[in-house]
Amino acid sequence: MTRNLKITARKADRKNCRVFGHVKYLNSQVDARILNLSPTGAALEMKGPLHAASGSKVRIEAENLGLLEGVIRWKHNGRVGIQFDVNSNARAQISSYFRFFHKEMRPVLAVRPLVRTTSNVERTPHLATSTLKS
Repeated sequence: MTRNLKITARKADRKNCRVFGHVKYLNSQVDARILNLSPTGAALEMKGPLHAASGSKVRIEAENLGLLEGVIRWKHNGRVGIQFDVNSNARAQISSYFRFFHKEMRPVLAVRPLVRTTSNVERTPHLATSTLKS
């Protein structure tokens, strides 16, 4: 991150994704979902509590990304921002993910599931569901 006029800005744009993996800190491991990713960092949604403070070194293991190491930059409401350690291996892994595995994802809003009636006829989905699929 760079500082301009005391404003912190990202070095690279993040792209939305849905990659599942684990975050390891010391002897603990927590399941997580990577929400967005860039060559310099990622935002993750944790499935459980991660007992690590900002500035702590962590490891992320994900099937399509491999093993990445970084530092926690922020934590808020079960989400964590991680800045990756700058090395050629991490950049190669992220570049490979974008080349071979990445599919553009839009953020998902909570929507109601379809409700089946006794006559096996589906009701029309909520307006938000139909606009997300289009």
